[in-house]
Amino acid sequence: MAIFKEHNNSSIGGDRAVEDRRRHRQLVEKSIKENLGDILSEESIIGQSKDKKIKIPIRGIKEYQFIYGKNSPGVGSGEGDEKRGQVIGKDKSDEGGNGNKGAGNDEGEDIYETEITLEDVLGYLMEDLELPEMDKKKFSNIVTQNGNKKAGYQKHGINPRLAKKRTTIEKLKRQQNKKRALNEDGINEEIERFPFNNDDLRYYRIKKTYKRESNAVIFCVMDVSGSMDSTKKYLARSFFFILSQFVSTKYSNVETVFIAHSTVAKEVNEFEFFHKVESGGTYISSGLNMALNIIDKRYNPEYWNIYTFYVSDGDNWSEDNERTVTAVKKLCEQCNMLGYAEIMSGYYTTNIKDRLMREVESKKFIAVSIKRKNELWSALKEMLKKE
Repeated sequence: MAIFKEHNNSSIGGDRAVEDRRRHRQLVEKSIKENLGDILSEESIIGQSKDKKIKIPIRGIKEYQFIYGKNSPGVGSGEGDEKRGQVIGKDKSDEGGNGNKGAGNDEGEDIYETEITLEDVLGYLMEDLELPEMDKKKFSNIVTQNGNKKAGYQKHGINPRLAKKRTTIEKLKRQQNKKRALNEDGINEEIERFPFNNDDLRYYRIKKTYKRESNAVIFCVMDVSGSMDSTKKYLARSFFFILSQFVSTKYSNVETVFIAHSTVAKEVNEFEFFHKVESGGTYISSGLNMALNIIDKRYNPEYWNIYTFYVSDGDNWSEDNERTVTAVKKLCEQCNMLGYAEIMSGYYTTNIKDRLMREVESKKFIAVSIKRKNELWSALKEMLKKE
């Protein structure tokens, strides 16, 4: 049902521009969320700064209004079970072939594009994502500096910390003291000029603040073998790019480890992970075992919240399937969560995902499939949904 609101520009609450801006923001947010799947699957976002502009289509804003009818008899009514958008009745003037056929002469819907930054897009992502099972480790909390806060005043400091109001108060106090002293001596002269001096200056005393944070590490493990064609690799990198941006934005004390593998695995830096192209066969266990080795050497599970994310097309050599299942079970014992994403698997794959889901009983293991580009966002949400 349409609700008509009277806009009275003479009243304080009747600013029509304010209402239009509010509706515009709602449309922008709605369009961003509807287009997240397409935005995240674009390989062009990888490695871009947060200032990169992204175009979003937005439907125009139209006010409700009455229009003249054709004064033809008849009433358009329904039985009560109609759905939104369903046409009730039919305009007789459309009979004769001019309805939806041909070019048509009706006014089109207003759609325009607006530009937002990648940082804005990531902001909408953060609302719905969270690392699960955080803060569950006995020794996982560390103390880090959170910032500074004002804690009183002092007579010495740097100019940016000058407390102007307090300095003025000190001057007035000194001025009143001088007046009182003159009155006690019987002198009633007015003090015409009373400048500041160094004794009046007061500066904010700054105290460092600390907070307890979770010690966490993210393992990004990606299959870069020959079966991962350019489309799959771009999609996998988009997945990990959004994941790494999410982690670095929301958690200040999280380390990230990048592992790329074919039949052998290597720990690589961030640039190599997102840009280097490789080929060869596939041993999924090689990447997972590399993560286990690094955990054993550098990240004691008693002190670290550990998260492992693995992306592949699922095309694994059958001789490696047993080793892969064993590695996944071991990682589930070490990690807060192990996420497995299978991208655009073909008919020739070994169905390693199905086997893992059958044989790995740990609740820490989450497996998702990404068959099309726009499913990347739903896969991320499934893995990182709030508890």
